[in-house]
Amino acid sequence: MAGNTESSLDDQVILITGGARRVGAEIARTLHAAGARILVHYRSSAAAAKELGEELNAARAGSAALFAADLQLDAAPEQLIAAAVGHFGRLDVLINNASTFYPTPVGKITRTAWEDLVGSNLRAPLFLAQAAALHLARQRGLIINVVDIHGLRPLKGYPVYSIAKAGLAMLTRSLARELGPAIRVNGIAPGPVLWAEHDMDETLKREIIAKTALKRPGSPRDIARTALFLVRDAPYITGQIIAVDGGRSI
Repeated sequence: MAGNTESSLDDQVILITGGARRVGAEIARTLHAAGARILVHYRSSAAAAKELGEELNAARAGSAALFAADLQLDAAPEQLIAAAVGHFGRLDVLINNASTFYPTPVGKITRTAWEDLVGSNLRAPLFLAQAAALHLARQRGLIINVVDIHGLRPLKGYPVYSIAKAGLAMLTRSLARELGPAIRVNGIAPGPVLWAEHDMDETLKREIIAKTALKRPGSPRDIARTALFLVRDAPYITGQIIAVDGGRSI
């Protein structure tokens, strides 16, 4: 049972979307090290996914599996959940980590960008949660949505991304009401723990760090530890979004 502090994560099955690289991969490693079996979803990062799967299975044979899917496709969420449950026979935790992030300054916003950013950051988590709900309820499981502090305080130049993450924050709270008491639903809102892969303005980076209370960036490990806490040690927490941002949100 997810969140049972009297047991390890042995036998628990955790699906992580966008789990092949960056923050997702760190979450996968951390939860796997705590005993969980890991289902890694990826879209285009096949090489990274293969490498991570080999790493996890070398540490514990048969403990990880890989699934490729484009979550923007209408049928993909249900197909991914069905494949994931079919592999290990159960699902205890869904971590909605997959995301797209790039600037969309007003005046240059396109319908394609809107559908891409809202699709990956809001629509896919909703339909994945819906498809997984019955399976998670059987295990009294957990959904973790990786939100963003900019879902509460918009990032200049990134309005569509900020809007999508704001929606994900409300989705987190709404699902906690809809799916309780059988399923807990929480969010993690990272601050500056890992910079975007596209060219991000250095001045903006410095401004973001300067606005944290700790005056330094965090790391993917900080997000992974928070995920472990929610899975293993927080059976009475639901409907909450934990900011892991060095005090940026204050």
